[in-house]
Amino acid sequence: MKKVVKKTSNEKYVTEKTFEKAMVSIAKSFDRVDRSFELVLNEIQKISQDNREYKKRALENDITMISHDKKINDLIVRVEKLEAKVK
Repeated sequence: MKKVVKKTSNEKYVTEKTFEKAMVSIAKSFDRVDRSFELVLNEIQKISQDNREYKKRALENDITMISHDKKINDLIVRVEKLEAKVK
């Protein structure tokens, strides 16, 4: 929705006072946009960092799982060899 600017008087030309008011209003508007942009940028950075940490943990878990599976398989082979000796 467009904002409608009310004319306060029937001035034909823009005065310095009117111009300054308009510039202050524009500056406030840009400030709000800048703050909103900073919030969005910070959230994106947090999500990116969380994603990196998640991938790192997942990789560490995969490596741990692979090493545990290898140890279990080695133990199974050892048990089978011991069972073969007992028979």
